[in-house]
Amino acid sequence: MVPCDAPQTIARRLPPWMKKRAGNQLAIHHLKADLRGRRLYTVCEEARCPNLGECWSRGIATFMILGDVCTRACRFCAIKSGRPTGLDPDEPEQTAVMVEQLGLQHVVVTSVARDDLPDEGAGQFAATIRAIQQRTPHVTIEVLVPDFHARPDCLAIVGDAQPTILNHNLETVRRLTPSVRSKARYDRSLQVLERFHQSYPHILTKSGIMLGLGETEEETHQALKDLRAVGCSVVTIGQYLQPTPQHHAVIEYVHPDRFAGLEVYGRSLGFLHTFSGPFVRSSYMAEHQFLRARNEQEGV
Repeated sequence: MVPCDAPQTIARRLPPWMKKRAGNQLAIHHLKADLRGRRLYTVCEEARCPNLGECWSRGIATFMILGDVCTRACRFCAIKSGRPTGLDPDEPEQTAVMVEQLGLQHVVVTSVARDDLPDEGAGQFAATIRAIQQRTPHVTIEVLVPDFHARPDCLAIVGDAQPTILNHNLETVRRLTPSVRSKARYDRSLQVLERFHQSYPHILTKSGIMLGLGETEEETHQALKDLRAVGCSVVTIGQYLQPTPQHHAVIEYVHPDRFAGLEVYGRSLGFLHTFSGPFVRSSYMAEHQFLRARNEQEGV
């Protein structure tokens, strides 16, 4: 593979292993109507996830709090950026109601970055966690958080609410971070995971990276080693897909065999669970990821 620091030619033709079925359109329509009725957003829609049809057909969605406008403009992400409006005070409770309505056993809550807020949105995460816990105490809760600039006070606000899993994505290798992630820092993301793990060792930490941006195998291995070194227990590895021509180009569609090899490599590093494949995303099959990691942790 040829390393690349910047977008080049778009890999337009999808290989056979990147084809995905659309899913049950009626189920998708009903779920979308319920979400809009409660003024809720999902990262499934906003980030144009290729697994939307499959997951929504099963009544599973990843909730996106703090609105739908991000204060950052990462070159891999389809979520719109700009100046967000104020917070919706009903958002935590409405999210909890939707979790109950869908009958979820495991829920993933993520957000846009809100660098404009004094606590960068940590309080809204905590309020959402507690609202879900109060309404459905049996549900395991995974939060996929922005970097909060690695602020200990923000991480403590989220950690004290006691989610089941804290997820923060590294996204890509060190060399490509400046060209892929707006305002983010490779070492700062590692610091987020390390600080949280040190403060809340009983809460699993998780991260994810994308392939196909121009990274080398050696760089990918190093990123996985860096994640493991800061106590990360679960890692996801998936194929980057270019959402629009203005975003970072796909440099390579990585063959499934390489993803399988990275899953083996992740196990050799000591991750409780490594989930690797072309369609893998942080929240894809998240309940399955959690159960595998917990069983491994408990020696089941």
